[in-house]
Amino acid sequence: MSENTELMKYVATTCPYCGVGCTLNLVVSNGKVVGVEPNQRSPINEGKLCPKGVTCWEHIHSPDRLTTPLIKKDGKFVEASWEEALDLVAKNLKAIYDKHGPKGLGFQTSCRTVNEDCYIFQKLARVGFKTNNVDNCARICHGPSVAGLSLSFGSGAATNGFEDALNSDFILIWGSNAVEAHPLAGRRIAQAKKRGIPIVVVDPRYSMTARLADTWVRFNPSTHIALANSMMYWIIKEGLEDKKFISDRVNGFDDLKKTVENYADAEAIHGVPLDVVKDMAFRYAKAKNAVIIYCLGITELTTGTDNVRSMGNLALLTGNVGREGVGVNPLRGQNNVQGACDMGAYPNVYSGYQKCEVADNRAKMEKAWGITDLPDWYGATLVEQIKQCGEEIKGMYILGLNPAVTYPDSNLVKAQLQKLDFLVIQDIFFTESCQYAHVILPGACFAEKDGTFTSGERRINRVRKAVNPPGQAKEDIHIISELAAKMGLKGFELPTAKDVWDDMRAVTPSMFGATYEKLEKPESICWPCPTEEHLGTPILHREKFGTADGKGNLFGIEYRPPAEVADAEYPFTLMTGRLIFHYHSRSQTGRAADMHREVPESYAQINVEDAKRLGIKNGEYVKLKSRRGETKTLARVTDEVAPGVVYMTMHFPEGVNNLTNTALDPMSKMPELKHCAISIEKFGGN
Repeated sequence: MSENTELMKYVATTCPYCGVGCTLNLVVSNGKVVGVEPNQRSPINEGKLCPKGVTCWEHIHSPDRLTTPLIKKDGKFVEASWEEALDLVAKNLKAIYDKHGPKGLGFQTSCRTVNEDCYIFQKLARVGFKTNNVDNCARICHGPSVAGLSLSFGSGAATNGFEDALNSDFILIWGSNAVEAHPLAGRRIAQAKKRGIPIVVVDPRYSMTARLADTWVRFNPSTHIALANSMMYWIIKEGLEDKKFISDRVNGFDDLKKTVENYADAEAIHGVPLDVVKDMAFRYAKAKNAVIIYCLGITELTTGTDNVRSMGNLALLTGNVGREGVGVNPLRGQNNVQGACDMGAYPNVYSGYQKCEVADNRAKMEKAWGITDLPDWYGATLVEQIKQCGEEIKGMYILGLNPAVTYPDSNLVKAQLQKLDFLVIQDIFFTESCQYAHVILPGACFAEKDGTFTSGERRINRVRKAVNPPGQAKEDIHIISELAAKMGLKGFELPTAKDVWDDMRAVTPSMFGATYEKLEKPESICWPCPTEEHLGTPILHREKFGTADGKGNLFGIEYRPPAEVADAEYPFTLMTGRLIFHYHSRSQTGRAADMHREVPESYAQINVEDAKRLGIKNGEYVKLKSRRGETKTLARVTDEVAPGVVYMTMHFPEGVNNLTNTALDPMSKMPELKHCAISIEKFGGN
């Protein structure tokens, strides 16, 4: 072999973007990732990738990568050794803990990083600082799914897999633009359409997914409960509920029936004509196998948990749970939204959703971790931690998040972060949030570490190291392990991702059987997987639900309006969403040339009638204002949104989250990212 011949290899791994969990091969040449190839054997994506997946490698060797620890001195960041940086982090976190106790610190981890990072991070918070102030960014996407599905079914996860939609006779997609946000899940919907399976999309906007549907039902933003109640009224009125399923497996029918009697014709609320409501209700109820697919259009509201429970109500009322081709399935927006929650990076549960308030659970974890006095209280959630900065919370540790762009009310977030006595951020790029940090630790991206992601169908997929992190950057579990050693903590001497995973398995009954050896298979494993002989559980609730009595729960839920509605001062309703070409705050996709070129800046969709009345032309800059801030963006004049409604993507700095509302869902503490009141004017007032 010639000395100049490049050494090339394929490294099988999982895409670092949405929660579908597509598997792919990183193409490595001379220690650098130079491209990707889809995994032809994958049962998930079957040799296909979306635009984000095709370009997911381009940020890996970006010159913008963080390569050395940074410490802020006299207002400026200077390079530091790992010894100095970790000494400073350990010293400051311990000082805050000693002075202010376990509620004086906040820990926030990402849904972009691997399960192993999330597990060891929450373990550090609980073992080192006896705090439950630990959360992940599922809080602002699918926190209501965890809460709502747990109340309805006893498990806060999708009931069925993506491919199983092809076994249905009717697909109801509600508040999800899967074609753009989850393209390979959207491909399953396209396959279903080719097979003649009826598809109804319920969405205020005529999205790419709505275009794919047989029927598009436009409704007024944030009126999900009223619309679902209307459907259930007519299902019960016509005797189409599954009486045997309800009798055998469901609680709460009488409460639901009484509540929905007030929603026979609620067009004044939800805006859908009565004949359309009845048609949709009857088609769903009469189908032999009907599936509900939903996403953030359901969850990111102050009614998010109740919206999710309404989806559960529809499924339980008609017996569409516990077999092939049915169920209630949230599409997870980030690659590891499911996994970060599974790992216990949550303020009230350990891994596998074992509640901290239960004494036996605390005793088990204390024995496993070799400590005492784990707290039983419900910790501060992600948004609550931001609101507590400078008051209860004096120090914060953020792993892989960019709250200055992705959290609601960006101006408030930035002001609050500045109130902290100490902020450490661990990331792969110097994000918009890093300027508020006191210490920045350079971590490893998905291609530079081993581990696992858990997709939206509860499928645990392997992530494999292809190249080394740049410069002095380190794998994230190693950073946390070394920090724990600085603090004299035991149980963090875990040199490999497998060791961390096995540490988690040992205390997590639902995933004990999911060994790394079994995860080597292309089809991977869907939890629950309680024993090493178990093959995993693609479909939940076949015989009983995960509730205390094994029955599903119906709830009578009254409609309530959003926290903030349009008025004379702010006459437009703003909705938010995703683009096929970008991912969250663009720290990765913004460094992919094709993705940036497709959509280099933010825009707002404005209805044709509204634009004409305001004198706004397509492609002009406009100023959007809310009670919390303002932003400049391009106008896209379209009939995809109804009059009085504006749609804006979530991916850009100084963008939509300058405007969004921090009002919280009382049950899941989800902020109302999908609904706020705004005004529009031509930029510069011309």
